[in-house]
Amino acid sequence: MLEASALLRIRAVLAESAETKLRAEKDMALVSAVFRSAKAISEALARGNKVLLMGNGGSAADCQHIAGELVGRFKLERAALPAIALTVDTSILTAVGNDYGFDRCFERQVEALARQGDVVIGFSTSGNSPNVLKALERARSLGATTIGFTGGSGGAMVQVCDIALIAPAVATPRIQEVHITLGHIICELVEADIAGRQAPQS
Repeated sequence: MLEASALLRIRAVLAESAETKLRAEKDMALVSAVFRSAKAISEALARGNKVLLMGNGGSAADCQHIAGELVGRFKLERAALPAIALTVDTSILTAVGNDYGFDRCFERQVEALARQGDVVIGFSTSGNSPNVLKALERARSLGATTIGFTGGSGGAMVQVCDIALIAPAVATPRIQEVHITLGHIICELVEADIAGRQAPQS
């Protein structure tokens, strides 16, 4: 049996998470950034471009989660969408980390894969992860649209992103919980738009 203190803690964490999302819902700058992100991604995919995603730790998992929603499906049946999580190839990550340094593990992949018109998405709860920042800077230089998921004050990421989604929290778990919710919303909006474009016209 859980002690009463543990039960109280569970309820407190659930309430804190819910309150953080309610703050996000009231943050019109964030709501606008979500809309602009979905629009940029949808338009890029409609042009035949792709989405690249990167982050560290739990943020790496978020990248793979969102890429999976786009390549597979979120809610609707539609054609697969090109999205690549740059966090999954251990041979590239370890080779680049060994030869060039961990700070360049995503930058090198962006250099290889990103093209003008693509969307490159970086996740960093602090907004200051060096490997994510370097990759976003490289993506911009190649003509890709850059989107950053961050939290707190936004960190250095806001300076290298065309669109910054700043979760209204400072605790890493709460930031990550907002990030995956925003990612799901973006997937839903993009999928609905793409499915509408793919539907046969009468």
